[in-house]
Amino acid sequence: MRPIPTRARAFTAAAAVGVVAASGAVAVATSASAAAGCRVDYSVNQWNTGFTGNVTVTNLGDPISGGWNLKWTWPGSQTVTQAWSATVTQSGQNVTATNPSWAASLPTNGTANFGFNGSWSGSNTAPASFTLNGTVCNGSTGGPSSSPSTSTSPSTSPSTSVSPSTSTSPTTKVDNPYAGAKGYVNPEWKAKAESVSGGSRVSNNPTAVWIDRIAAINGTSGSSSNGSMGVRDHLDAALAQGAGYIQFVVYNLPGRDCAALASNGELGPNDLPRYKAEYVDPIAAIQGDAKYKSLRIINVIEIDSLPNLITNTSGQAGGTAMCDTMKANGGYVQGVGYALQKLGALGNVYNYVDAAHHGWIGWDSNFGPTADIMLQAAQASGNVKNVHGFITNTANYSALREPFVQPTTTVGGQSVRQSKWVDWNQYTDELTFAQAFRTKLVSVGFDSGIGMLIDTSRNGWGGSARPTAASTSTVVDTYVNESRIDRRIHAGNWCNQSGAGLGERPTAAPASGIDAYVWVKPPGESDGSSTLIENDEGKGFDRMCDPTYTGNARNGNSMSGALSGAPISGAWFPAQFSQLMANAYPAL
Repeated sequence: MRPIPTRARAFTAAAAVGVVAASGAVAVATSASAAAGCRVDYSVNQWNTGFTGNVTVTNLGDPISGGWNLKWTWPGSQTVTQAWSATVTQSGQNVTATNPSWAASLPTNGTANFGFNGSWSGSNTAPASFTLNGTVCNGSTGGPSSSPSTSTSPSTSPSTSVSPSTSTSPTTKVDNPYAGAKGYVNPEWKAKAESVSGGSRVSNNPTAVWIDRIAAINGTSGSSSNGSMGVRDHLDAALAQGAGYIQFVVYNLPGRDCAALASNGELGPNDLPRYKAEYVDPIAAIQGDAKYKSLRIINVIEIDSLPNLITNTSGQAGGTAMCDTMKANGGYVQGVGYALQKLGALGNVYNYVDAAHHGWIGWDSNFGPTADIMLQAAQASGNVKNVHGFITNTANYSALREPFVQPTTTVGGQSVRQSKWVDWNQYTDELTFAQAFRTKLVSVGFDSGIGMLIDTSRNGWGGSARPTAASTSTVVDTYVNESRIDRRIHAGNWCNQSGAGLGERPTAAPASGIDAYVWVKPPGESDGSSTLIENDEGKGFDRMCDPTYTGNARNGNSMSGALSGAPISGAWFPAQFSQLMANAYPAL
């Protein structure tokens, strides 16, 4: 556990409570002649006078195609205050949960999962019974009913019973989800890594799974990027591995990555309703399945989004019209807020918001405003505690440490901040930046226990070009260029950087305030194509991925430093993976 104030968020656990009720007058699910039956798994995490409920309903009868509703009656003073993956209404003690628009059907043995937050007083006893489209959920199918019923209560002849809790121990959301836990190894990335000579040396490291479009939720067989496994497939595989944590990248905002064409997404700037209903809600429904409650599910939320609203709008060097649009319509702030709300409400889910990197927001003019807009998004979620922490350097190349070039270093009477490379930045490496940004985030209103992650998947910069001592030059630019670990042409270069190497291996609690070094960008997956490649994934051609490009205002009109022969973003790039291994630091 990192040596900073802890934020153990304890919830008293009522473990999965199975509700069993006898079938009396059984109503039909879809028609008067259909066989009907259902099962409900209900569990809560509760604290003080609040609680989070998770409900999974399984249709055991004939398929339901015209929509469904689940009803129950609270036995005490309980009130639903917020819900996701279903529309939940309450009248007195009677509650009705209605299917979302994207999940109106329930096939035989199909399941629907939704959750809610609520308040309680006196006691928080589980409902005695549930009905699905009027059918009492007793865990079996009954005979066909001659007429539909609208009753929400079970027959009074047999008694109802509640199965005992499977666990009485408290459930605590841990301070650092990486500590003491085995990380999930994505078998699809592992296979690609081992297809390259020497890849088995690193193929057992945990990497994140990118959910970068709606189709990726259920798997994208035959596509250029991602893989055939969907979110549920990966969660099932994590259970089979005995993993303690699994990492996902939630990355599909409307108008996504308004300043970089290579990672543009499938949703238009005004598609926030689709983002919520077709993207976030289904992810929350899967991650909220009680089946996965033993896993620590870590979500990296919307990389590159919020910082773009600070640095890439009108008035900034290289500002874009799309970034102006996303700032004006609130799509990024509201979208991130919605994702934090839905996912943060799940008791075993940990959200880390992307906070760019030192070479992007390390200047005073960007540092504070970026922290402020992070807070706006967290507040839009309804509770800043929906943010467990932040991540820097996601899919980027900034060096973890610069031992010979720090902002306090002077050469020939000049600060290294005056050099072309540092360009008056207050930071020169990711570790000092991440620790300082954490302090700033706490000062603007985030929980004092937030932790930071640093993506070290491609920032090793090893090999023969790595400096082993400070330069002896007294010319500030020469000194910096001969002494810096980061070998990029410009700190603004981000696409498939030539000469990069694998960085620190995934490690929990490596430094003060740092929850983990992580490999969120799976090494060997491209940042974008070197030339235009037509695709159906919404990913454009960005000249920053072209090795012949001479740059723009955002990278000081420098060469891009990109590798040639790269496929579209997210697709496997074996030549890059080979180079990353050759230049790894620490060396393999």
